[in-house]
Amino acid sequence: MAELNFRTLDLNLLRVFNEVMTERSLTRAAVKLSLTQPAVSNALRRLREALDDDLLRRSGQGLVPTARALALWPTVQDALRQLQDTLSPGAFEPAQASTTFVMAMADATAAELIPGLIKVMDQQAPGVSVRVVPLTTRDPRRLLEQDQAGLAIGYFPALLASLVAQAQAGETPAFHHQRLYDSQYVCVMRRGHPLADAPLTLDAFCAARHLLVSFSGRPYGFIDEALAGLGRQRQVVLTVNQFFTAGRVVATSDLLTVLPRHFLSVTGIADSLVVHELPFKVPPIHVDMLWHRRLEHQSQHQWLRQIMQQLPQQRLSAQVT
Repeated sequence: MAELNFRTLDLNLLRVFNEVMTERSLTRAAVKLSLTQPAVSNALRRLREALDDDLLRRSGQGLVPTARALALWPTVQDALRQLQDTLSPGAFEPAQASTTFVMAMADATAAELIPGLIKVMDQQAPGVSVRVVPLTTRDPRRLLEQDQAGLAIGYFPALLASLVAQAQAGETPAFHHQRLYDSQYVCVMRRGHPLADAPLTLDAFCAARHLLVSFSGRPYGFIDEALAGLGRQRQVVLTVNQFFTAGRVVATSDLLTVLPRHFLSVTGIADSLVVHELPFKVPPIHVDMLWHRRLEHQSQHQWLRQIMQQLPQQRLSAQVT
């Protein structure tokens, strides 16, 4: 492999490479770059020669990246975005902005945070819009890597443990995180349920019929893992992917479900539900926001993160008042 002379490399070639990787098309990349297709093709040829790699090969109607291109692209993306943020004039001005933020979160988290966010936007950033997409995994790194969301908010215990381990090993994690609030899981049933007026025992819990909230649709969750550790199991007869749906179903049936305690106050049906502490230990819920490091110093993203961090405390203060 030829040695790359970085001092003589035309860095504009990296902009072309980034757009071609994004579009997987020379024609679309040329339009995005305001260049002719031959100019894009020539730039890609020069970069191929400099790196001694095909980078992208034709396949059918599109282009397929090589392993070298796939390994190089995230670094090029990060570098270009950081450079753009550094050179962009001025800081983010919420009152004049027309940005759209995309965030991934579950319905319970959105119910907790989005009403307060809308109030802030009305006051500070009336031209800004937000799009909330479903969070269907406990590991949203791919969403963030592929720019399908700029911020993921939820309960990510295994992922955060992995990021902490990377940092302790001297590595630089590709993602940053910030704790927003804590809560606990509780057992929920309808008023008048046969188990509503008595202490909830482990035997009664396991003998009941259950509704499971599963983002992925997998009919087995952390509650089942905790029971398995005790040599017990429960009967899950219904699996849904939304906390709101779970609350509505148990309010009109004899099913039990497990919900975050903080979610109950925003359901609108809390008076129809009875809450019991779980008859076994489960870890508390730590709700964190997670973002890719390339957005760490982007002024508009910093503004969003600061607002999101303030919302749980503002809601708590309003409840106390």
